Amino acid sequence: MNTIRQVPSRVKSKRSETNLGAEREHFDKQQLSSISKAINSTETPVKEKHARRIILGTHREKGAYTFWSYAIGLPLSSSAILSWKFCHVLHKVLRDGHPNSLQDCMRYYSNIAETGILWGNLRDRYGYGQLVALYTKLLCSKMEFHTKHPDIPPNLEATDEVLERTAGTDINNVFQLTVEVFDYMDVELRLAESVLRQLNTSIAISTLTAGQCKLAPLIQVIQDCSHLYHYSVKLLFKLHACLPADTLQGHRERFHDQFHSLKTFFNKARDMVYFKRLIQIPRLPDSPPNFLRASALAEHVKPMVVIPDDEEPEEQEEDEPEPLIDVSEAPPASMASQPQVDIFDQAFGPPNNGFDDRDLQIESLRQEIELLRAELEKIKAEAQRYITQLKSQINSLEAELEEQRVQKQRALVENEQLRMELEVTRNRNTEHESMQSTFVEAEKRAQATELRYNKLKEKHAELVANHAELLRKSADTVKMLSATQQTQEEVARTKQQLAFEVERVKQDSDMKVEEQKFEMDKLKRVVEEKIGEIQRIKDTLQTCEKANEQMNTSMTSLQVEKERLMRCVSEKEAELSALRQAAQVKESALVQERERSTKELGELQGKLKEKLSREELLQKKLLEEQFALLQGTVAEAEIIIQDAVAKLDDPLHIRCTSSPDYLVSRAEATLSSIDKVQAGHAHYLKNMGDAGVLLRALAQFSHLTADTIINGSATAHMAPTDHADRLTENCRGCAIQSLRFLQELKSKASLKEADPASIRVMVQKIQRIAQDLRPKGMDVGKDELGDIVDKEMAATSAAIEEAVRRIDEMMNQARRDTEGVKLEVNERILNSCTDLMKAIRLLVLASTDLQKEIVESGRGAATVKEFYARNSRWTEGLISAAKAVGWGATQMVDSADKVVLHTGKYEELIVCSHEIAASTAQLVAASKVKADRGSKKLSSLQQASRHVNEMAANVVASTKTGQEQIEDKDTMDFSGMSLIKLKKEEMESQVKVLELENMLENERLRLGELRKKHYEIAGVPLEQLSQDNGLRAPSPSAPSSPKPPKPALMKKPALGQKPNIPPKNLFR
Repeated sequence: MNTIRQVPSRVKSKRSETNLGAEREHFDKQQLSSISKAINSTETPVKEKHARRIILGTHREKGAYTFWSYAIGLPLSSSAILSWKFCHVLHKVLRDGHPNSLQDCMRYYSNIAETGILWGNLRDRYGYGQLVALYTKLLCSKMEFHTKHPDIPPNLEATDEVLERTAGTDINNVFQLTVEVFDYMDVELRLAESVLRQLNTSIAISTLTAGQCKLAPLIQVIQDCSHLYHYSVKLLFKLHACLPADTLQGHRERFHDQFHSLKTFFNKARDMVYFKRLIQIPRLPDSPPNFLRASALAEHVKPMVVIPDDEEPEEQEEDEPEPLIDVSEAPPASMASQPQVDIFDQAFGPPNNGFDDRDLQIESLRQEIELLRAELEKIKAEAQRYITQLKSQINSLEAELEEQRVQKQRALVENEQLRMELEVTRNRNTEHESMQSTFVEAEKRAQATELRYNKLKEKHAELVANHAELLRKSADTVKMLSATQQTQEEVARTKQQLAFEVERVKQDSDMKVEEQKFEMDKLKRVVEEKIGEIQRIKDTLQTCEKANEQMNTSMTSLQVEKERLMRCVSEKEAELSALRQAAQVKESALVQERERSTKELGELQGKLKEKLSREELLQKKLLEEQFALLQGTVAEAEIIIQDAVAKLDDPLHIRCTSSPDYLVSRAEATLSSIDKVQAGHAHYLKNMGDAGVLLRALAQFSHLTADTIINGSATAHMAPTDHADRLTENCRGCAIQSLRFLQELKSKASLKEADPASIRVMVQKIQRIAQDLRPKGMDVGKDELGDIVDKEMAATSAAIEEAVRRIDEMMNQARRDTEGVKLEVNERILNSCTDLMKAIRLLVLASTDLQKEIVESGRGAATVKEFYARNSRWTEGLISAAKAVGWGATQMVDSADKVVLHTGKYEELIVCSHEIAASTAQLVAASKVKADRGSKKLSSLQQASRHVNEMAANVVASTKTGQEQIEDKDTMDFSGMSLIKLKKEEMESQVKVLELENMLENERLRLGELRKKHYEIAGVPLEQLSQDNGLRAPSPSAPSSPKPPKPALMKKPALGQKPNIPPKNLFR
């Protein structure tokens, strides 16, 4: 029976290309059909399903280029209705399409603007021309705004954090963004007002298709306006928090105009029947927010627009909705009647009786797909209903949350008002005291003025009496002059003198009287002023008393109403009650109460400060104690790890041994403890008052790390020299990194930067070495051998690909860093290494093909895994050979890197070339053990093996040539040496030659021991392997070995040796 798996990959790839082409063609047809049905000159609204398919198309192709490839050919200048529906669909694509649709639409910005200008200058009988002009302005403004601010998506569904990040901290940017949002809102409202105005003038109702055609785009306008209104409120509150109110007077007036226009638009739309089943329009507050009051922001509620999931019923004549990925392989309708020739039939002939089981499979798969598609649609519909219900619940919960926030904010504002009224009361009491003192001083001054007035009055009476007495004296003098004539002249003179004195006294008395009158008037005015001032002070006192009484009543009512909220200010209640009582008693009692309240407040503040300082001291002490505990734990951990490191060099520890399996378990436990240390470190950085998690993790980490180091050293005692050295070195590295990490934990400066990642790397290296030291074939079940073969072959191919990539990187680096002879040598070596890697890759592919042929020909009725399990020795040989090839490729790249960087030796590269040649020979030997001698794939494998040997020889040759070019050879000039000197130099040269020969012999012995150990770990007796797999024993001419000979497919191939040239005779 033919199955899909047995069809060649070439036929399947051609079928997949045909399916992709048919799928793309179907997608283009579907998009063209949806665009032509959505955008036409019929005065009906755009159907939701057509717009949805267009939007899904943008998400499938991650852009709107297919939409524009068809939309650019629409005759927009021929019909205003066509242009109006095009703008509606474009608005939907911008809002709900793929984010890349915005960039695709910006390429056609000029076309959209030109369409609007064209219809703005024309008049049509349906009134769509002016609407199209306004709609194009709206779309252009929308694209400009979102291109300038890419963080805000075109559907305007951005969080407050995104809006804050877009506005930034620069007040100029906030001001500019507010103006742009206002402009955005203006074009939206202008379009909505124009549409509603035309419907009112034409007496159209929303139940007719003509009215619905104009009303349909307003759904997107309502969605945009709700978000823009929220953005405007947020930005204006932020501006009022940074700028004076007079500067933002224009912004407030513009917002008020937009608020009233938007509210009118929402109310009209809410009353229309057309919108009631399509959208839930929010209700705006009765009045706009008061931006001059910062607390009004808490009263703002974001308007939420809800689109119910009420899909239109599908008509029978409409095309059925197709999935975004077409899985059917049905031919086009035009080709259905013609007989189709299958590619598979062309390649392999027609199936038996002209009928293939694959047709039944395809038909059954189609039916299953149709059933799954119907179930998927049901699930989508049900999920959409759940989403709608959840959205409504979320909206109600958000509304409740906003209401709670508003109530909380109002309570805080009222609390703040109470505090302010308390301060005003205190100020009024202070003014009352100052007025009282002023009144007392005025009374004292009035009394002093009355005393001065009485004194002046008495003095005036005294002056009047003196004046009367002088008048009497003057009369007596006149009588005496008339009686005495002898003394007439004297009397005349006396009379003149007396008259003069009388005139002077009169003038003096008149002046004094005038002065007294002036002073009396002045004193009367002062007294009247003082009396008026006293009256005003009395009125002020009465007003203050009334205000105090009113304040007391208002505070009492507020206290009753806000009893729940006043719990948080319980400490202020005593002070408020004291002030209420102080307003009813005498002024002296008010002063005493205020002093007592001030004293109590001072005591409470002192206690609070003392408590805060005591808590700070306790917190600081707790942090210091936690850090001291951490330092103590770190010190103990350092001692534990240092003790483990000391055992690496302890001679008594050499006798201790451990198994690789136990070391792997210890390494895994250490890795888990490192994760705990990392988590505890993060927890301690978040809360430095709790170091318990980190302390427990450090204790476990130190013991497990020390245990891993000690068991690693014990495992190294039983491991080969190379693995033992690397394992010991990694154990030391693990200890060094652990001590470095613990040292960083000791200091507060480096505590945050401490990271145990380097310790994890070293422990993972120890784990990998321990896994490599596990006995081969012991840790893998026979059922898993087949999977491991495929994995190892794939890993080998990946290692070779990685090696080629690294060689290319080294080539580029060498070209940048070197020049001249060094660059020529490096390029020759790296090119030869690249050729060798390519040859090895071809060899691995040929070996894989031969392996598949062997399995298919030899497994019979058994499965592949059973075949591998039955031939486990041969399978393990393949695994070992694949690992050797991958390891050799990695080592060769490392050696080439060192040679190019002049940190390695050319001999290492030569040895790696021989090692790769030997590993590939092992892979070839393991692959052809069970192969048929006449197999073509076997000959391909042998040819690939010869090519690998040639490329390895090229690497060795290029390396030697480069070594000869790079190394400087001193010219031997013995012309100035005497006979004795020459003899002495000859003897020293002979000594050096003997030393080098001795070292060479020792290294060869060491190499033989290493190979013996390798054979002990990886090999099995040849007789057992021959019985299992039918191999022949090696010929007697094979080189002898201290151990029994190992099979060719299980042992590591011998390294390439230089020709055995006898040394020159040094003593002639």
